[in-house]
Amino acid sequence: MQLGHIELFVADPQASKAFYRDVLGFDVVSEQSEKYIWIRLGEQQILLRPGRLHIKTTAYAGAPTGLVLYTDDLQATADQLRARGLQFKGTDGSDKCLSFTDPDGHWFQLVNPKDH
Repeated sequence: MQLGHIELFVADPQASKAFYRDVLGFDVVSEQSEKYIWIRLGEQQILLRPGRLHIKTTAYAGAPTGLVLYTDDLQATADQLRARGLQFKGTDGSDKCLSFTDPDGHWFQLVNPKDH
């Protein structure tokens, strides 16, 4: 077996597409009926599809899942994301593990894997 793709359930696929493309820098691969949005960052593909996230948490550690994004320069990438409107929601116990959510509450961490 191998990991195929990740599916994230979102309330508004078009709004989520804008966030992932314009704020996080994902590439839009394709759209199906404007409801199923395929995006890619590096080799990994994510399908944004209509649905609802039922578990809301206020901290990364309380989330049912988390996606971790790697960068070679944590400060520069964090500054770029802030300039695009991203608001970080703290850390996951270390200033080297910045956390944030997408518009639907999916939790992310931004880390430099060489300094983690």
